[in-house]
Amino acid sequence: MAKNEALLEEIASPICEEEGVYVYECEYKKEGGNYYLRLYIDKDGGVTIDDCERVSRRVNEKLDELDPIKEEYIFEVSSPGIDRKLTRDWHFEKAIGKEVDLKLFAPFEGSKTLTGTLTGYDHSLLSIKLGERVVRIEKGKTSSVRLAITF
Repeated sequence: MAKNEALLEEIASPICEEEGVYVYECEYKKEGGNYYLRLYIDKDGGVTIDDCERVSRRVNEKLDELDPIKEEYIFEVSSPGIDRKLTRDWHFEKAIGKEVDLKLFAPFEGSKTLTGTLTGYDHSLLSIKLGERVVRIEKGKTSSVRLAITF
């Protein structure tokens, strides 16, 4: 985790706990000409706009007080969404049994995208049920893994 993202998580975690939510992910990136500092929060049953607003106000006040990031940035708080990225070990562990979309750096059996059920995770290997078989794919060979959106 990058320095500004780790700093945001350190600042936001106790505030989130007090507000009844948890930090799902932190992101600091440049898009166009602007830097964005993003805090994704969640809770069982999902977060509301009110949750995001309360956390945003409190974390923003703390960021203003500490002024830890010298560049100008836009601060945002939101839900990770139904198609949330899986990046941390606990994200994968929590997603076992759910359908996921994988994007790969190199083709696997002719395709760089796969959709299947995550059946296991051991910190470096994903077990994915594709049809009637289970395949193992190294986490490092994926460019992204997200919960699949099913209608």
